[in-house]
Amino acid sequence: MPDLLCTTSARQHEGTTDVDLQVDLEIQGGSENAARVEGALNRAGFRPDDERIWRWRDNTAPELVVKVEFLADLEDIPNHQTVSFADCTSLGAVNLRGTGFATRHWEMRSITAQIDGAPQSAALRVATLPAYLLAKTHAAHGRGLPKDWYDIAYVLLHNDEGGPVAAGRRVRDQFGDRLEGATVTALSELSANFADETAQGSLAYASTTLRIHPELDRDVLANDAAAAVAAFTGVLGLAGGITRGF
Repeated sequence: MPDLLCTTSARQHEGTTDVDLQVDLEIQGGSENAARVEGALNRAGFRPDDERIWRWRDNTAPELVVKVEFLADLEDIPNHQTVSFADCTSLGAVNLRGTGFATRHWEMRSITAQIDGAPQSAALRVATLPAYLLAKTHAAHGRGLPKDWYDIAYVLLHNDEGGPVAAGRRVRDQFGDRLEGATVTALSELSANFADETAQGSLAYASTTLRIHPELDRDVLANDAAAAVAAFTGVLGLAGGITRGF
């Protein structure tokens, strides 16, 4: 997703080996296509995780393990509960609050890859910038992983819309009526984790970026991340947000 949202960035993103699929509509529609998906996964060499039927791994190429994770955001099911698909042997989804933003605002993208030496393309529904940022902020709130903090700061700084203030405006315009409850809590925690250049989010962005661009300055990177999140949350009206520097 960062590569799709930051196509003009001069700085490389660390990259990822997982693909998240939001499947609310499939569950609500009676899981009519789930068995087909499970069959396609098996034919492509993917296998379910021993403990998580919502995570499948491709182990055919030892040098690059790709994970596909099936997510849902259903209000009538407890958070983090696993949902099993009808007529499937080992396929399910995990209910994670916030992932539903991806189904509320998406755009069609053409994705191309080399398969058996030949280019293959597919049109996919992909989360927009505001949908990605809110879903990722919820994920960071639930997991607190350095990778999540890095991803958010990277996309805020390098997105094709023009930076953190533009990103905040996109979120406000698209989801202003949904910035409440758990989403406000997640955004407030995001702000706290980038409170200044010494906060864990700021340091996570700086450390990860230095692995790819060791020539850059750690303090400058950490300050950039803190300022970007402050500018973003400031546009959304959260306490402590600023627009200084952007």
